[in-house]
This record gives sequence, C-alpha cells and structure tokens, in this order.
Amino acid sequence: MSAISFKCPNCDGELVFDPATQKYKCEYCCSYFQREEINGQGAADEPKAEDAPETAGAEESEEEKEAREAGAVYACPSCGAEIVTDETTAATFCYYCHNPVVLSGRLSGEFLPDRVIPFAIDKEAAKQKFIEFFRKQKGIPRSFFNKKQMKKISGIYFPYFTYSSHLKGRLEAEGIKRRVWMQGDYEYTEKSVYRVEREGDIFVKDLAKNALTKTNHVLMEGILPYDLSEAKPFDMGYLSGFLAEKRDVGESEATSMFQSDAGARAKTHLRGSVWGYWSLDVENCEIFSEKGELSYVFLPVWTLTYQGKDGTTYYYSMNGQTGKVCGKFPVDYIRPILPAVLTGIVTLFIMIAGGCFLW
Repeated sequence: MSAISFKCPNCDGELVFDPATQKYKCEYCCSYFQREEINGQGAADEPKAEDAPETAGAEESEEEKEAREAGAVYACPSCGAEIVTDETTAATFCYYCHNPVVLSGRLSGEFLPDRVIPFAIDKEAAKQKFIEFFRKQKGIPRSFFNKKQMKKISGIYFPYFTYSSHLKGRLEAEGIKRRVWMQGDYEYTEKSVYRVEREGDIFVKDLAKNALTKTNHVLMEGILPYDLSEAKPFDMGYLSGFLAEKRDVGESEATSMFQSDAGARAKTHLRGSVWGYWSLDVENCEIFSEKGELSYVFLPVWTLTYQGKDGTTYYYSMNGQTGKVCGKFPVDYIRPILPAVLTGIVTLFIMIAGGCFLW
C-alpha cells in the first residue's frame, strides 16, 4: 500500500485543503489551486506501480499481508522517514517533517468512500465557535475556561454510513372516544369504540451512523445532522492536511442497524398519524422495507481536548460543516442559585431595617 502527498505545481511544496477557500493551498509559496489544477494527484483509483513499496522475493503470504496491514509502516514521500499507523488510519502527518500524508492503500476496494463533505470551517474558526458555544452555556464555573487550556484541536474525517429507504406500513388498532356530561344530578359517560386502520408509504432519508467502533459514539453522533446535499464524490485530495480514519464496521452490520432504526421511526410516524382518540390500543403494526440504499461517506469533525482546572480532561466534537458542538461541561451548582440567595439576604436586611425603624 502506498503513501502519497499532494505537491504544489509551482514549488513542489506540500498542498493542503483549505476550508475557507475550498481550494488547495501551498503553505510554502502561498499559491492556491483548484482540484483540476493539481493534475489528478492521488486520484481515488489504485496506486501507481512506482508508488508501491518494494518487496524482496515472491508474493506475500496471507499471514504476512495481514500482519503488514494491521501494524503498517509507510515511508514518507517527502523525507523518507517511517510512518507507523494503526489499522484504521487513512490520513495522517509525518512525525519528522510534519507534512500531510494520505495512505491511499487504506482507501481502496470496499473501503473506498462513495462521498465526502469537505471541511467548511478552518481551525481558527473552529476555536472561535467553541468559545462562542462556551459563553452561551449557563451554570459553568467561571474558572473553567481559558484559551490556553485548549490542549489539542484536530480536524479528522470520520467514516459514517448513511441510509435511505422506502418502506410500506400498516397499522390496525382499536380507538376509544369518551363523552361526559351532566344532566340534573346525574353524570353520564358515553364510550364509542372505533376500528382504526392506517396504511401508506414512508420514506426515510439520510439516516447517519458512525462506522468506527473505537470512537465515542455519543460525541460522533451528537453533532449530526450534516447537509448531505453538499457531499461531493470522494477524492483523496480533500484529506490532505487532515487526519482520517477508515471504517471497521461491515456493510451487513450497518444495514441491519439501519433497518431496525428505520422500522422504529416508521412505526412512530404511523402511530403519530392517528389522533383524536381518548385511548388507542394498537393490535398490529407491520413495516415492510421496499428498498434501501447504503452509502459510505467521510464527514468532517473537529475534535478538541480541554484540560480543566479541576484536573479532568474534557473531550468535545464539532461538526466541521455546521459548527454544532457536542460535549459535557462541568456544572457549578452554586452559581445558578447565588442571585436568589443574595436577593433573599438583601430582602431580609430591608425587613430588619424596616422593623427597627418602626420600633
């Protein structure tokens, strides 16, 4: 498997994708390029023969191949240093020259994403949005936040599956309506029983689930949704300058989870279409999947590690397209009630002073 870098046509420096301009930027000569201008470097097809690592002797055995892929060592295209990665890393940086490297062999065959949403928020904008998000939160200790305590912020493309489906549903139930009225000294209750049936087509569009088991799924799915209408056909160039992880969840496993989720949503929708009854006893609710479409996409996420003054490390994620933040803040339980306590103390003093004056 090969490691590739994207080179500037002017100075041969490293190119990175710039979210602010949606172009490729050379950090050496400050040139900008459209995707078409970088001559198809690192296109999403099989690596060229000259990019492949040299091997001595015959073909690798299956055991050797599995061992190499599990703890892969790559040569940096810029400085030749070794880059050691774990088995899901798809884009990283050289530890020596710090140039961005895309591990193209990790993103081929069944692991080649169908689409990607490029970063729309750069690092500085991500930091500012986090600060704005923090300032809107209530009940957080004043001493908690300090810009210098932002230990690390990283832009990472995480693997997700998306799913759209056309379902048919049928519901059978017994609905009850009640009418109560008074006549003289007597209260009357009328109970009417109805046969209720619902049947129709239900369309579920762009459900999304994280496809990497080692991640915190609360943080990764807490920043959904993304606007998938802005997704582009996958190109490795978008990864340059960012980290990326490939999926380790299989398509069959993902499809099974989505079908269960879509079925539950469809039942809720079908049940919600029935209203106006005092009570509803659902006797049967069936959902049939007509067809489903699974797609493998890379979505942009800013991850931030924050060291609190209490010694606790806090982790946050931010949607790299919309800026939505997910994470847990510490709560200052005294701060919200402090105004009420102060108000009570002031009121008490006023009452005491007023009582002394009257005395």
